[in-house]
Amino acid sequence: MVGNVSRAAIISDRRITGLSADVIGELVAEVGPLWLERHHTKLASRPRKRAVGAGAKHRLVFVDRLLATLVHLRHAVTHDVLACWFGVDRSTITRAVGEVRPLLAERGCTVSPGVRLRTLAEVVSHLGADGKTGIIDGTEIRVRRPAAGRKDRDKFISGKNKQNAVKTMVVTDGDGRVLFCSPTKPGSCADITHARQLGLVKLLADGPVVEILADAGYQGLGAQSGGRVVTPPHRKFKKNAPDWYEEMHERQRKAHSSRRIRVEHGIAHLKNWRALARHLGRREHMSDIVQAVAGLLSHQQTADLTSARQR
Repeated sequence: MVGNVSRAAIISDRRITGLSADVIGELVAEVGPLWLERHHTKLASRPRKRAVGAGAKHRLVFVDRLLATLVHLRHAVTHDVLACWFGVDRSTITRAVGEVRPLLAERGCTVSPGVRLRTLAEVVSHLGADGKTGIIDGTEIRVRRPAAGRKDRDKFISGKNKQNAVKTMVVTDGDGRVLFCSPTKPGSCADITHARQLGLVKLLADGPVVEILADAGYQGLGAQSGGRVVTPPHRKFKKNAPDWYEEMHERQRKAHSSRRIRVEHGIAHLKNWRALARHLGRREHMSDIVQAVAGLLSHQQTADLTSARQR
C-alpha cells in the first residue's frame, strides 16, 4: 500500500484524480461508511466459522481503494499498474474498483451542496423549479466488438461512426453543468428512440414547463412534448431555395447552435475522463462508469462554482 506521503501527493494534485482535495475528502466521508456497511453485510450473509472481523486485515484501506478507482476512471490506468503503485495484488485492485465504482454511480449528479439528481424525472423537476433551460444530446463510447457468433452482435455498431459503441444521453443546464447521464444503450439505438425509452416525452408533457434544447437527431419530440423540446428549424426548400430563405435558415440554425453548444462542452469534460474515451473492459459495466464519472464531474463543477461565488 502507498505511504502517507505518496497518498497526500495523489490527493493534493488534481491532475491525478481530476478532483480537488476537498471533494475527495467529501467522498471519503460519504462513500466510506456505505462501503464498510456493504462489506460487513456481505461477510455476515454466509455461514462462518469465525466472527466477522477475524483473520487478516485489509492491506488496502478504503482511502486507497477510492484513489485507485478515481485514477482508473480518470486515466484508464490498467489494474496491473495500479497494483504495482499501491503495492498489492492485481486481484485486490480489481475487487476494489468493482466495489467502489457502483457506490460512486449511485450518488447521482450534484447541483448544489447536499442536493443530488439521480433520475431524469428529478432533473425535469429541478429545471422547472428554477426556470432554467436544459440541453440534451447523445454521445457514444467505443467498446470492444462482441465475440463472433454472439446473438445480436451487430446491435453495438453505430450507424453514425461505423464502430462498436454504446450510447448515453447527457443532460446539462444552460451553463454546461452535467445534470444527468442515462444508462447506456447499444450504439445502433437512435438518439430520439433512446429519449423516448427514457420517458422524456411523458415527463415533459405531464411535468412543469421546461424548455429543452436538442439537435436535429431529436426532431419530432417537439410535437410530442407540446413544443417543449426545441430543435433546429426544418428546411422547407430542398432545391432552388431563394437567397432570402437561405440567409434566414442559416441565421436560425446558428442562433440555435450557439445556445445548444454548452452540452458539447459538458460532453467534452466527460470525455476528459479516459474511461469514457474508449472502454476495453466489459460492456455491462459501462452504465456504472458513465454515471460514476458524471457524478464526480458534477460534484467538482459545483464545488468550483461555490468557491468562485465565495471569492
